[in-house]
Amino acid sequence: MRLAHSLDLSDNDFNHSQIPSKIGNFSHLRYLNLSHASETTFSGEIPQEISRLSNLLSLDLSSHTLSYPPDDAIINQLQLSKSTLRSLVQNTVRLEKLHLSCVNISASVPDVLTKLTYLQSLNLFNCELHGSIPSLFGKLNQLVHLNLLSSGFTIGTFPLSFVNLTKLSYLDLERCNLTGEIPSWIMNLTSLDYLSLHNNTLHGEIPPSLVRMDNLASLYLGFNRLQGKLELGLFLRMRRLSTLDLSSNKLSLQNEKASSNASLPPLKVLNLEQCNLTGGIPTWIMNLTGLQWLGLQENHLQGEIPHSLFTLENLENLSLSDNSLEGNLEYDMFLKLKMLKYLYLSNNKLSLLPGKGFSNGSLPPLEVLVLDSCNLVEFPPFLQDLDRLTFLVLSNNSFKSVIPNWIWRKKSLRSLFISESSLTGEISPLICNLKSLVLLDLAYNNLSGTIPSCLGSSSQSLQIIKLQGNKLFGHLPQTYVIGSALKMIDVTDNNMQGELPRELVNCRRLEFLDVSYNKINDSFPYWLGSLPELKVIALRFNEFHGAINCPSICTFPKLHILDFSHNLFSGNLTPEMIKNLKSMTTSNRSQLLYEDSTIYFVGKDWLTRIFYSFTMSNKGVVTDYEQIQQTFYLMIAIDISGNRISGEIPSVLGDLKSLVLLNLSNNLFIGDIPSSFRKLSNLEALDLSLNSLSGKIPRELAELTFLEFFNVSFNNLSGPLPENKQFSTFEGNSFAGNQGLCGIQLKKKCEDSSWSSPTGLVSDHNSESFIEFDWKIILIGYGGGVVAGLVLGYAFGSDVLLWSKRIFK
Repeated sequence: MRLAHSLDLSDNDFNHSQIPSKIGNFSHLRYLNLSHASETTFSGEIPQEISRLSNLLSLDLSSHTLSYPPDDAIINQLQLSKSTLRSLVQNTVRLEKLHLSCVNISASVPDVLTKLTYLQSLNLFNCELHGSIPSLFGKLNQLVHLNLLSSGFTIGTFPLSFVNLTKLSYLDLERCNLTGEIPSWIMNLTSLDYLSLHNNTLHGEIPPSLVRMDNLASLYLGFNRLQGKLELGLFLRMRRLSTLDLSSNKLSLQNEKASSNASLPPLKVLNLEQCNLTGGIPTWIMNLTGLQWLGLQENHLQGEIPHSLFTLENLENLSLSDNSLEGNLEYDMFLKLKMLKYLYLSNNKLSLLPGKGFSNGSLPPLEVLVLDSCNLVEFPPFLQDLDRLTFLVLSNNSFKSVIPNWIWRKKSLRSLFISESSLTGEISPLICNLKSLVLLDLAYNNLSGTIPSCLGSSSQSLQIIKLQGNKLFGHLPQTYVIGSALKMIDVTDNNMQGELPRELVNCRRLEFLDVSYNKINDSFPYWLGSLPELKVIALRFNEFHGAINCPSICTFPKLHILDFSHNLFSGNLTPEMIKNLKSMTTSNRSQLLYEDSTIYFVGKDWLTRIFYSFTMSNKGVVTDYEQIQQTFYLMIAIDISGNRISGEIPSVLGDLKSLVLLNLSNNLFIGDIPSSFRKLSNLEALDLSLNSLSGKIPRELAELTFLEFFNVSFNNLSGPLPENKQFSTFEGNSFAGNQGLCGIQLKKKCEDSSWSSPTGLVSDHNSESFIEFDWKIILIGYGGGVVAGLVLGYAFGSDVLLWSKRIFK
């Protein structure tokens, strides 16, 4: 009986089962492939028995769960212990190929790896390794392919030992936390065909030796801190160069010598985004006849777009956004690019004109079209014939018209942005035809009428609804399908009425709900507390009423921001309600992360990421905070100001130790300020003004070292102000309207006699003439505090990225 030497089970569905330990019985195996590109294959611990396969020449356990780069989107389903890895390496010393992409190792690279002297291909992409890149890789001098992309290494320099890898043709060190300069000895790696140092913190100048590497075909240096003047002509002498990415550095690229270059390389991808390019679009680009991808966005380019650009018949991606290009341009010019899939022209000084038009058969296969801030006054008529359009951005134009009905017939459309474009009329019920729609942004227009009821019930793909800043009225859609994909609903600043629809409980993925500045009349929506992903509730400036409590258990398991301000809530704030806010009690940062919030749009060769943003006041300045999922997830806030809430402030509020902002102002609270507030160690802003609080300011509040804004004005407080460096930074305005208080800030000396609490210092809260203050305005006036008045008006930052199929090459 002949024994099998090869076993290939790649790209099958094993439904998250574990690799069986009996795999170790196949001792004659030389080639084993258990890799996959789906989410439903092997998971769990890789069995130690796999190290018995001593005859292996090739082992591939890679997991390509997602086919694009962000580490935070990739799920490591397989785990490999350090001991198993060590045994595997010791027993399979003849290995020529070892691919462990997306396998969670969570350890440093073992020294025993140097035993693999025959190793030619090593892939450790996204393996969560520890430490800096070890020099031991340099001892594997037979390596031809080395991929360490996003492996988890900590900051380190380019290992000098890599100079020994003279056979290396593929080297990917993207997102490896490399610092320092690109070494000049890199030119000794004469066999290199592919080099990626993308997205590190490399600085200094690009060494001239790098551009003398004749065999390089792909060079990625984007998103570093490289600097200095650089002649593009140097790169254009690299005879095999097909991909060049210098984007987002501090380079100053010079064009002078490039135009005279007689022999150009076979460039297919050229990315010069954020490279400080000035003047016109370089004329030598027009001679790159094989060019497929051109990125010139976010430079300082001026003048008109040369007509010769439209002779690049192989161009699939053209990005000229965020420059100062000008002149009249007919749509027809772009339609000459028969291969064009992705076109970005936003934020220039262009005036796009209709032109003569083309027949449907001659249109390019456009999938992504970004024309925001392009001085459009009418919808480009050729759009109605683009049957592959997936991503359409027409925001910040001046249409002053209704949305044409043909847009609602584009069934391939997944994302539609037409915000701030003076749209009028109603949202047509024909929108329900867009079954694949994921994102709808029609914010800040003059739309009227009601929200089509089908937006909650006709699609299981819709994730984002942004309709804020319009003139919409009536009820919110009342029906939401079970299994709804909705993550965000923002209808801020409209004329919505009625109650919140109870069927929102079907939206189990909902994270943001903002209905601020409407006329919604309802009781406290305790039933939202059952939504497992809900992180933001904003009900600001509506007609919500009654007590804030739960007739049954409502856990709000992940709530970050609760804004119920300026409503008609009354009654006591109960300890039971506060105890339900479990996510605000954690000190574990990882528990506060937005785990499933980034919206991905994936095409064949492109990736778009959509991030949530919101606006709030910081030190009296209204600030937009973008990419909340990645950079601002630690904003934990409660604002219930401007209501009629009475009784004492529950001391259990002090258990919400993640709180950054707490605003209880302009209510009817009585009693003491809880000394338990001393436990709010992350608190940066505390507003208790315009209540009827009495007693002394607890000295324990001096322990809040992050507190930068503090307001207890217009209460019945008495006694001396706490004396420490923190409280000395608060001006007298913070304590005004409390005649019993004394201290340096109030220019009132404290006597030794006992203090009595004065009465009648605050206007009757039940009086119709009582002046309600917007605490944000008070905050701006005082000028204190790191964080202040929350204005939950979410926005988007969209980052459209090319992914050129290079991670798993």
